[in-house]
Amino acid sequence: MGVKQSERTLSHFLAYLDGLRERGAVHYDEKMKAWHVLGYHDTQRVQTDPVTFSSEVAPLAPKQKDFEESNKGNFVRADDPLHKRLRGIVGKAFTPRMVADLEPRIAEMTTQLLDAAEENGDRWDLVELLGYPLPFMIMAELLGIPENDRAFIRKLSDRFVEVQSYEPDGSMDKQGEDAINNVAPLLRELNQYLMEILRAARRNPRDDLAGRLMTVEADGVRLDEDEALGFLNLLVAGHHTTTAALGNTLLALHENPGLWEELRADPALIPGAIEESVRFRPPFPRSARRTTKDVELGGQTIPAESIVLIWLTTANRDESVFTDPNRFDIHRKPNPHLSFGKGIHHCLGAPLARLETRVALRTLMDRYREIRVREDVPVGLRNPWTMIGVTQLPVQVFRR
Repeated sequence: MGVKQSERTLSHFLAYLDGLRERGAVHYDEKMKAWHVLGYHDTQRVQTDPVTFSSEVAPLAPKQKDFEESNKGNFVRADDPLHKRLRGIVGKAFTPRMVADLEPRIAEMTTQLLDAAEENGDRWDLVELLGYPLPFMIMAELLGIPENDRAFIRKLSDRFVEVQSYEPDGSMDKQGEDAINNVAPLLRELNQYLMEILRAARRNPRDDLAGRLMTVEADGVRLDEDEALGFLNLLVAGHHTTTAALGNTLLALHENPGLWEELRADPALIPGAIEESVRFRPPFPRSARRTTKDVELGGQTIPAESIVLIWLTTANRDESVFTDPNRFDIHRKPNPHLSFGKGIHHCLGAPLARLETRVALRTLMDRYREIRVREDVPVGLRNPWTMIGVTQLPVQVFRR
């Protein structure tokens, strides 16, 4: 009964969050040395007030050269005006048109991966053979990473996620120390490789994302190499979002009999199913901010220079906003979940994650009349305190 075994981990996580809510929608955690924010409206306020709730949390973290190099162009961890400048330039390279034009290639790659998966018969792991390689390969092609280097980058990317494992009772200081000890060596290797990609693109400009990042400009200003490196790090890490979204959606369809047939009969419902999946199981359960001044939130006064943790998982299940929030409902309208952020930090990669997930689901439904999650092999989930995602999804497929 693999799914039930995996669900207990998520259930424990949700129970932990319920315990936090009992202590107050906004409260200080002495063990973590951080403020928890759990309600929808308070979370949305934090997301949309970047002046008071800064994304520059580095000043409160231990100093480390590899992290500092990666953060220079990481506009997710920057405030305006730096954020506006970096995102404006990157947005001219990583455009909505560029993302939309990827749809035929995503469909082609999905078909190729499924053809290869079926060489194993009708029983195989959907995450291993589709959910993970699809977004990774799209990312690698976007950056012009040679095929013979992709296994190396994949290994680094996997380890990068695996070693970042948060625990519910660990302090933010301890998590920062662990990141330096576990993540920095991997980040150093990744930075060195990606910098070579960028320098090669500068020497010989080409029409891929790395080439565009080295040539595009806004208001006469271009990215320097370190700034472009920061964005590439985001992109390399970001492909895990699609893996999580696809695996989580298929798991939700398994848990709700009849939805697979409903989506196959009306593919126009697929985007709504993806949004509900991202609400129900947000790939990244929380994010951090730093207060720049004393501020009142949720009836509490939070001092300046405090770490604030906004819990997207609980915000997306706030009963004052979402009717029957613990029910998976593909017809939910409106569905104003906060999983991809709000305001200036709305996720730049969200359209690509949505597109990859939509194309993959549509291809699966065109190809198979049914996909069953197997009960005789365990389903694996990531540590939900770090990331809500499926690591193993053994399935049996039935061709049309």
